Amino acid sequence: MAKEKTVFFCKNCGAESPKWVGRCPSCGEWNTFVEEAVRKETSANKLIRSGLETDKPKPVPLNEIVTSEDPRIDMCDDELNRVLGGGLVPGSLVLLGGEPGIGKSTLILQTVIGLKDKRILYVSGEESARQLKLRAERLSDKESPNCYIVCETLLEEIYLHIKNIQPDLVIIDSVQTIFTETIESSPGSISQVRECSASILKFAKQTGTPVILIGHINKEGSIAGPKVLEHIVDTVLQFEGDRNYLYRILRSIKNRFGSTAELGIYEMRQNGLRQVNNPSELLFSQEHEGLSGVAIASAIEGVRPFLIETQALVSTAAYGTPQRSATGFDIRRMNMLLAVLEKRAGFKLAQKDVFLNIAGGIRVNDPAIDLAVISAVLSSSMDIALEHRVCLAGEVGLSGEIRPVNRIEQRISEAEKLGFHRIIIPANNLKEFDLKKVNIEIIIVKKVEEAFRKLFG
Repeated sequence: MAKEKTVFFCKNCGAESPKWVGRCPSCGEWNTFVEEAVRKETSANKLIRSGLETDKPKPVPLNEIVTSEDPRIDMCDDELNRVLGGGLVPGSLVLLGGEPGIGKSTLILQTVIGLKDKRILYVSGEESARQLKLRAERLSDKESPNCYIVCETLLEEIYLHIKNIQPDLVIIDSVQTIFTETIESSPGSISQVRECSASILKFAKQTGTPVILIGHINKEGSIAGPKVLEHIVDTVLQFEGDRNYLYRILRSIKNRFGSTAELGIYEMRQNGLRQVNNPSELLFSQEHEGLSGVAIASAIEGVRPFLIETQALVSTAAYGTPQRSATGFDIRRMNMLLAVLEKRAGFKLAQKDVFLNIAGGIRVNDPAIDLAVISAVLSSSMDIALEHRVCLAGEVGLSGEIRPVNRIEQRISEAEKLGFHRIIIPANNLKEFDLKKVNIEIIIVKKVEEAFRKLFG
């Protein structure tokens, strides 16, 4: 039997140390080292136990490497395909993270049920086969004979099932429950997650079989386990949303085969997740006419334009110290915009509470909604409603200027498609834009004072 020893691992980067240290010498984080008992084995023994009997790779000149355009696997889900960059790449390793109960397993299970021409192996380390069967019946009334379920947590046994079934896609739910006998530590530990994910990555690359890992997150919101887990996978997807809302957002944090700016929107229902193909009609209400503090912004996430409702409430500070609160928007950027309003436009908001909310429970990072944010704040402060069927797009600078935004044609087309009559945009965006293409009235502004005169007269 191999000799056991104790090694300290960094939870952030996976660095090893023979003794505990307060600060990781590799990543610089404090109090991240945890103690684990491990047993080292030879690489040859590891290769035998993993079930990967392949020849060792040899160095090949770059000009002699043969490439082939393997078609991406259609997941039969437009939102998931968009976030992945057009589909699932053969041989890729995808990590899906999210809060408990947000719908990670539901999303993956209803997706694999819809893949009729692919053989799928679903490895569950948390739920029984009966639980998965009940969930599958709730999600779909169709039979799925090509989806195989196995409840296993030992990595070596999982490789045997893969060898026997020869699947086209492997799902592991979740990576924190998988362990290997080559390391004597509990499942979910730093060393187990690191070694198991590295072995699964090697299997995916050597066999060309795509693997989707479902991962837990910690209380800080990042994926649990060592940071090296996110480094070795090809794609990291974050499934997020507020449980009090119906909408779920699928974001791409890392993607070696596509853009990381893409966004997928789902609606949680009793029979599973429904794709939201046109989020503009759902993310803002139609009954805001005559209400102050509401402005419609034309935003873009990835290549998708949509209109969102920005709500603001400004009131006199009741407890002396003004409160600043933002939901779905960066609180630091909101404070900067309030400072611009006070310095450049002359509106005194220092002694007032300001609350900001992006309707629908989503979080938007597009700076083009700055103009809508300050317009909603000013509308609530003066208690004057904005004109009906007008939307805004523009980034606000520190000197009070309205800076140009990208993809202005898509923003204008989305507003016109949904029946808006006017749109306020930065003046510099009209340099290469043909006004004859659209039937919506375009109003150009250069500074925040000019935008306020257009809105409030």
